[in-house]
Amino acid sequence: MKKQLNVGIVGYKFMGRAHSNAWKKAPLFFDIPVTPVLKAACGRHQESLTEFAEKWGWEETETDWEKLVTRPDIDIIDIALPQHLHYEVAIAAAKAGKHIFCEKPLSMSIEQAEEMLKVCQENNVKHYLNHNYRRTPAVSLAKEMIDEGKIGRIFHWRCAYQQDWIVDPKFPLTWQLKKETSKAGPQWDLNSHAVDLAHFLVGDIATVSAMTTNFIKERPIADDAATGSLTGASIGDEMGEVTVEDAALMMVMFKNGAIGSFEATRFATGRKNHLTFEIYGSRGSLVFDLERMNELQYYSNEDAPGEHGFRTILTTESIHPYAGNWWPAGHIIGYEHAFVHAVVDFVKAIDGDTEIKPDFADGLKIIQVLEAGLQSAETGQQVQL
Repeated sequence: MKKQLNVGIVGYKFMGRAHSNAWKKAPLFFDIPVTPVLKAACGRHQESLTEFAEKWGWEETETDWEKLVTRPDIDIIDIALPQHLHYEVAIAAAKAGKHIFCEKPLSMSIEQAEEMLKVCQENNVKHYLNHNYRRTPAVSLAKEMIDEGKIGRIFHWRCAYQQDWIVDPKFPLTWQLKKETSKAGPQWDLNSHAVDLAHFLVGDIATVSAMTTNFIKERPIADDAATGSLTGASIGDEMGEVTVEDAALMMVMFKNGAIGSFEATRFATGRKNHLTFEIYGSRGSLVFDLERMNELQYYSNEDAPGEHGFRTILTTESIHPYAGNWWPAGHIIGYEHAFVHAVVDFVKAIDGDTEIKPDFADGLKIIQVLEAGLQSAETGQQVQL
């Protein structure tokens, strides 16, 4: 019989569902040395928590996260919470010797991120930060092609993460629109993904220049009981102040000499979850669009004269990263599959005592870039990292 690792999850909304699906599917499609067991789910409201646990197959429920993280039968703490709640749970889990699977962004500040990393290192626990887009087959293939020199020296990184879910001024003041619970707007939430991809594919960032803006300054107060991640209901006509930016633009210089741009907005009308990047190099180029996540665009200078042009690589072949564990070639996978890939790599890292990326050290580097962007937007000055 395979070894088992008991998982305790804290949080049961959008990310709680995505993570639960991943824990369940990982051993069904991948040959992993350890079987994750959905041991206990934790949340504040017992009735909805019980419904969640029964639906997704969690054996038990807890309403006290502090009790959950100290249970001797729990090996992994999965933090599927909004970012303002990550710090306290992660610190307690690490001190209790639990491995940590944490949703992004890592924390609310550099100081929190530094301490989270330090405590994990001191207690020798695995710490994974779930920037799941790294683990789509197309992005993983892009990394392989870059490492193989297929596009040569990188000159340009161009990235945009665009959504439109708060264009309506009647959309309520959810937790994502308040500084005390979200730290910032798309600069924190969306650009955290974008910066992680830039670090993964291009390299570390040296300098940051940024600007932010706010289009709607007041919104109806949200009914917290009816608020999900990208949906919400108001409690009436009472208005509250939006205390985060609605859009952010960053320009960066990478340490390797490449230059880059980042656009993050929730006001791109018609865009639902549109994450794109373009990488231009001396030998070729790569383009990715999350809304067409099974495809990677590739241009090669080495094609024969008269045959140059971007080609579409459909990353569903068995030789493509992760893809061979799913369906026959041409049968596409979706958003949720990258979470499964993360779980697979995470449990392998625990079993083999190997590195898992991105970890809290990577998360700290991302927070440093995001903080620099907010500082630059406030001061109008370029910030050196």
